[in-house]
Amino acid sequence: MRRLRYLFQEALANVLTNRTTTMVAVATTAFTFACVGVFLLLYVNLRAMALSLEQDIQVMVYLHDDVTGQATTEIEQQLKADRAIASLAFVSKEQALTDFQAQFPGESHLLQGLGRNPLPASFVVTLTAESRSSDAMRRWADRAQLIPGVGQVQYNQEWVEVLAGMVRYIEAAAIIVGIILSAASVTIIANTIRLALYSRREEIDILNLIGASRTFIRVPYLLEGAALGLLGSALSLVILKAGFELFRHEIRSASRFLGVETLLTFFPLEMCVVLVFVGLFLGCAGSFLSLLRFGEGRA
Repeated sequence: MRRLRYLFQEALANVLTNRTTTMVAVATTAFTFACVGVFLLLYVNLRAMALSLEQDIQVMVYLHDDVTGQATTEIEQQLKADRAIASLAFVSKEQALTDFQAQFPGESHLLQGLGRNPLPASFVVTLTAESRSSDAMRRWADRAQLIPGVGQVQYNQEWVEVLAGMVRYIEAAAIIVGIILSAASVTIIANTIRLALYSRREEIDILNLIGASRTFIRVPYLLEGAALGLLGSALSLVILKAGFELFRHEIRSASRFLGVETLLTFFPLEMCVVLVFVGLFLGCAGSFLSLLRFGEGRA
């Protein structure tokens, strides 16, 4: 217990002795983590918006005009038995005509000249969450097209693919930028620890001479690196939260984006805790690399 207390005291002494260097390292690490956080926040919100938009995507299953009432009932039962379907609603020819006249009152006279109702009966299908990806929707549409009595299956395939592609690009960018900036954070912390090692090299030599183990010498510097990473990641979350609230306030003030601010979300508490521990881990990694490069003979 006394040894553990001594190690923590040594780590704290290192931080206080190199106060300016520590502050610069924490600030630099915080801004580096904040850059990663911006991409991560962008990805989280875009993905949430994409999932929200996916819920509104519906598939229209149009029936042939000569389908009887019995055949329509059989098609409905077949669709209801499909596990990929979350809900469906039947729209008769008459209802389709009423809806068209309500939505396009200026164009309804075009249908009156035909003498009959040209709009087909249809089923409005909402797929389950697992079946809303671009590939899954395409496979389901191809399968539904084979049902006897079904004339055409339509959905906004282009919009679904654009949405899925956009999320993939943002995800890839967040991973690449995250790796690069995490490496930068490790380098910054490693350099800070290395400066501390050089400034205390005589003390380290004395500890070596009196028989102190390498673990005893190294642990305070590992703790210092962990503290730098932890403080840097915690400060970056504060910066991100302040920037996020400022951005949401600006969005709320702009009338053209009315309602958009309600879709924006910050990291949940669990994710904040994970990010803080990632910073702690990267700090330990930076210290470890610095200790390796400082020389096996010293520490």
